[in-house]
Amino acid sequence: MPRSEIPIPNPPALPSSLPDSILHDLSVTLPPKPLPPTDLASLKAFQRAANYLAASMIFLRSNTLLQNPLSHNDIKPRLLGHWGTCPGLVLVYSHLNLLLRNNPDLEMIFVIGPGHGAPAALAALWLEGSLERFYPGEYDLTESGFHNLVTRFSVPGGFPSHINAETPGAIHEGGELGYALGAAFGAVMDKPDLVVTVVVGDGEAETGPTATAWHAIKFLDPKESGAVIPILHVNGFKISERTIFGCMDDKEIVALFSGYGYQVLVVEDLERVDEELQGGLDWALGEIRKIQKAAREGRAVVKPRWPMIVLRTPKGWTGPKEVDGKIIEGSFHSHQVPLPKAGEEDGQLGELGKWLESYRIGELVKDGRPTEEVTRILPRERERRLGQNRLTYDAYEGLKRVDWREFTVEKGTDQSCMKVTGKFLDRVFRENPKSIRLFSPDELESNKLDAILDHTQRNFQWDEYSRGNGGRVIEVLSEHDCQAFMQGYTLTGRTAIFPSYESFLGIVHTMMVQYSKFVKIAREVPWRGDLASINYIETSTWARQEHNGFSHQNPSFIGAVLNLKAEAARVYLPPDANCFLSTVHHCLGSRNYTNLIIGSKQPTAVYLSAEEAAEHCRRGASIWQFASTPLGPNEEPDVVLVGIGVEVTFEVIKAAELLREICPALKVRVVNVTDLMILAPVSRHPHALSKERFLELFTRERPVLFNYHGMRVEGYREEGTTTTPFDMMLLNGVSRFDVARWAVVEGVREGDNREEVLGEIEKRVGEVRGFVEREGKDPDDMYEVARFE
Repeated sequence: MPRSEIPIPNPPALPSSLPDSILHDLSVTLPPKPLPPTDLASLKAFQRAANYLAASMIFLRSNTLLQNPLSHNDIKPRLLGHWGTCPGLVLVYSHLNLLLRNNPDLEMIFVIGPGHGAPAALAALWLEGSLERFYPGEYDLTESGFHNLVTRFSVPGGFPSHINAETPGAIHEGGELGYALGAAFGAVMDKPDLVVTVVVGDGEAETGPTATAWHAIKFLDPKESGAVIPILHVNGFKISERTIFGCMDDKEIVALFSGYGYQVLVVEDLERVDEELQGGLDWALGEIRKIQKAAREGRAVVKPRWPMIVLRTPKGWTGPKEVDGKIIEGSFHSHQVPLPKAGEEDGQLGELGKWLESYRIGELVKDGRPTEEVTRILPRERERRLGQNRLTYDAYEGLKRVDWREFTVEKGTDQSCMKVTGKFLDRVFRENPKSIRLFSPDELESNKLDAILDHTQRNFQWDEYSRGNGGRVIEVLSEHDCQAFMQGYTLTGRTAIFPSYESFLGIVHTMMVQYSKFVKIAREVPWRGDLASINYIETSTWARQEHNGFSHQNPSFIGAVLNLKAEAARVYLPPDANCFLSTVHHCLGSRNYTNLIIGSKQPTAVYLSAEEAAEHCRRGASIWQFASTPLGPNEEPDVVLVGIGVEVTFEVIKAAELLREICPALKVRVVNVTDLMILAPVSRHPHALSKERFLELFTRERPVLFNYHGMRVEGYREEGTTTTPFDMMLLNGVSRFDVARWAVVEGVREGDNREEVLGEIEKRVGEVRGFVEREGKDPDDMYEVARFE
């Protein structure tokens, strides 16, 4: 059968079989509360003006105030933008203005999940004067500012069609749907006076990140943090299909979100939508303050039911009803450009003219300025307007620094990078009790960072043993939540750490990329301040997945970070615990980067003292003379062995030890790289080695082997199973024997005992493999620290 065409606009959901008592028992019903006539008129005027601007931004390149009849020449040659969600976003924006005006002590941020609804946000930002403040001379409250906003939208040099860092008030990159809700909750953590209202589109609500983020209320301590007002905007359609939530009736939606822990208010009477929505926002704010007051007076409510609003409005509301026999308002046809041929066909041009004229923009904007009727609902203090809250653009706090050298360990011992770092972070958290958090997907103990919990707790409000204790650690088995919380927390000025298994960080690959794009653009916007870097600690690496085996091997997140712009990407592979400490300390104080720090949770060799580690990390790479063949002045090695990563560096050191024994005439240089970005071309990365420094390390023409943790050169080959740690090295061709074999082949001429040495290597490989097969473990001496006498 061919596809079916939906025959009516805004079709209702099929009725559920749930009992009617659900609505009576669980949903919120508010008594009617009429708005003052002047406020109601102002709300409607603001909505008309903003909807006109949003629609005209998509279509018009001239005649922006309709001072003449529309012609085809007035239409942009490329029609880009999304209309369908805009009227609902405008409706909410107008009401948040009134809520702020009526509550002078309220601090609020607005997070817009449907980031493609940029026309709505930009229209409201122009009307409230935020674009004039941040873009003086371009988007002023004048006829030229109005003209510029309309004509430059979604064209080179103007605002893009999605919300991004150029949008005042935005703390959310709108390119990928799904993580606005989690980011909103991250933003209010440790901000007790902040309320974030977040609109979640019903299509967006189908995504994995949004689905898990509804649980975020369970990690929100009302004693120490602010609150979120989620608004699920149900307009029924995605790009070309109905939404899941649009096909759920009120009983189903109320039952679902009541189970999550919310009180649900449904706003859906279009005739009284302004009274209902403003009353709903007043109710939500009142419920939040009751929950917070009880907690802050020592009477915390157990499992409080936080307020949320379900807003039902038609897709493309106030736009064309029907065009060329197709339903527009209340259907997916309004999602993007409702009149795609307005620049070519007289019929669609005429429809566009009638649509735009219906808003009567001449009554609302006089001499390029919105009238008092439009602006009456705005907060009088400009810094309280949604586009001008300082938390959204210049909130960086920074951390009180802790001396990492106090936590260093003795050179020559075996130590876990993670255990040592956990003790350091414990002190960092004590010194910064309200400006750093750790978000982890239930792996803190496994990753041996549990020393963090010596003086803090997990922050899980539905657990009687951790609720209400100000814990710095949030563990939730959703990488999406961890990433979104980190983003919201960082974008409002604080510092966050996200440790995780290497194999599963890829789950947030695209979220990380979208966030990094936001930060990249933010660095180019003069009015945005610095941000703390986001910090990933990647452990439980492919090299030591003894019992998890093949399923837990995937170092691909390195490549995802490397694909970012050079000014954002930082990848560190510290070779031992002291270097790891130095690196984490550096990253916590850095700004505007995406930091990826990779290390081992298992005890591994400590090669460098605190002073040596500091210098090694500062340089990014160095020759390790203790493992290299002593050379005279101007003498070069036969081969260069390079280790990048904990376990593979250990194998390089052991290979050097083995070669010293079985092939002493071979001159070996051992180099360790801790900052991966130094290997980039000088023109591509600020950390890159100069030509002189590169040759100093790697020589001009000698063979060089890179034993690398990642997926290129000699590194991960996607080979493994449940096996021993050293057998993993053999399977992936990075063992000491593989390194030594390469060094002999490349550095020893035929006839100079080369075959005998290679034979000895193969013999030792066979002995180790035989032992592993017989005993099910590695030989006891396999991880003894190399000795160079």
